[in-house]
Amino acid sequence: MDALTKNDIVENIVMNLGISHKEAYDGVETFLEIIKENLEKGEDVSLSGFGKWSVRSKRERRGRNPKTGEEISITPRRVVSFSLSNVLRAKLEGKK
Repeated sequence: MDALTKNDIVENIVMNLGISHKEAYDGVETFLEIIKENLEKGEDVSLSGFGKWSVRSKRERRGRNPKTGEEISITPRRVVSFSLSNVLRAKLEGKK
């Protein structure tokens, strides 16, 4: 199973809405930019019926280099996490 790409989404929009490739591409790019800008500001992004992206801070912690076994310090960082909506979770589990 291949991954869905940005180009696949654009092509699907072109086929379903009958708009130009450029209009579909610009729309997808704008949508993704809005999501990125809000996540960069540390704000959550929630799409009803789909899920929610959240930014969380991870503290500094101890780790181990898997190749050498050497103990290392992993620096603090911000990560994006995604949680499914109950609607999408139910669909993936085959429930309605």
